[in-house]
Amino acid sequence: MDRKIMQNLVKWKNKAKRKPLIMQGARQVGKTWILKHFGEKHFKRVAYINFDNNPRMEEVFKGDFNIQRLLDAFRIETGIRIDVETLLVFDEVQEVPKAIQSLKYFHEERPELPIAAAGSLLGLAHHSAISFPVGKVELLDLYPMTFPEFLQAKEEGDLLSTLENCDFEMMKVFKDRYATLLGQYFFVGGMPEAVVTFMQTGDYREVRSYQKDLLRLYEQDFSKHIIPNTTERARLVWGSILSQLSKENSKFIYGHLRPGSRSKDYEDAIQWLVDCGLVIKVSRISKPGIPLAAYRDISAFKLFIHDVGLLTAMGDVDIKVLLEGDRIYREFKGSLAEQYVLVQLLADLGIHPFYYSAEKSTGEVDFVIQQKGSIVPIEVKSSVNLQGKSLKYFTRKFGIERALRFSMADHREESWVINIPLFAVPCLRKVLEQ
Repeated sequence: MDRKIMQNLVKWKNKAKRKPLIMQGARQVGKTWILKHFGEKHFKRVAYINFDNNPRMEEVFKGDFNIQRLLDAFRIETGIRIDVETLLVFDEVQEVPKAIQSLKYFHEERPELPIAAAGSLLGLAHHSAISFPVGKVELLDLYPMTFPEFLQAKEEGDLLSTLENCDFEMMKVFKDRYATLLGQYFFVGGMPEAVVTFMQTGDYREVRSYQKDLLRLYEQDFSKHIIPNTTERARLVWGSILSQLSKENSKFIYGHLRPGSRSKDYEDAIQWLVDCGLVIKVSRISKPGIPLAAYRDISAFKLFIHDVGLLTAMGDVDIKVLLEGDRIYREFKGSLAEQYVLVQLLADLGIHPFYYSAEKSTGEVDFVIQQKGSIVPIEVKSSVNLQGKSLKYFTRKFGIERALRFSMADHREESWVINIPLFAVPCLRKVLEQ
């Protein structure tokens, strides 16, 4: 399955002043497959080294950072000649921290060598004792497969082309097809193995079995990688995300974890979940000023997970719900729709949004983004019902000229808001350009 991130990797390969690449992402999002596939397509050779449970590499990196000595060891380990036509891949590189440090020396002494590293917990390296090679590497985030990538995997080429061309009139004609496929995507999500399982079997039960196994694997990581007194807190945060998102106001409330809980008790657990790519933190802004980051309220935020399919698995959304039209979009007060839109913004458009809510008010604007010096508020509706006061109040209060709404209604433009079908989130880029 080709992924859009391949375009970014090709751009990296062709840079005149290329730095070693570090690909970050949660477990099982496809980092290893992507790098191997990229190497096979765009290089003569791939020298792949997995650092997980690899005592030979641990021993190699106990020595100094003599680059020729390291290259000799890599050649012996892989049996492959390493030169400018070879992609050198370090997998699970966080298991040997000095391998991460070595990227600095490769950049300084052998910048012509293409090196790509990957790891499931690389985000943790930024906040540990590891000397992370800041400024000496290029970072690239990998998220689960987007809805367009899901359509491509399902060989729905014509529907995908219509989506990519933002042909809203044609989308209206085939809206029922898009709605069905989006329902499938809500259930299956974008974890590559879940998608492959669904493509090969069409069996939702097998998909759900894989998702449950993966959720258990994540929880095992809590015990393996977190200090003991933080493990239980990470589990409480992780287990509460669906219920937190399902509230009328989806701001994360510590008191919902355990009576008397305080922010300082859970900050480390939340940061760990964010750093390893399992959780996405969307911060509140106090007002829509430019830049938005200057108005971030560090005490208020919403937490999402990295994949909508895993969120449905957390909530045990029954397969039958998928077959009942738009009911799946109404479940959990639209939290699934918000989760879906967020990952599409991040993975497909490279946009990390904020959200807005007034003090002592239950109303909120789901997402707020900044584009070309303008503030764009975004509302997410899980059905065709477009009634809602928060978005209009926001635009009037702050003098915002135009807002965006994603819903199951057809595309239409009003004086103050543009409605985009929920399945057409990729069209946001074209709409913003116009």
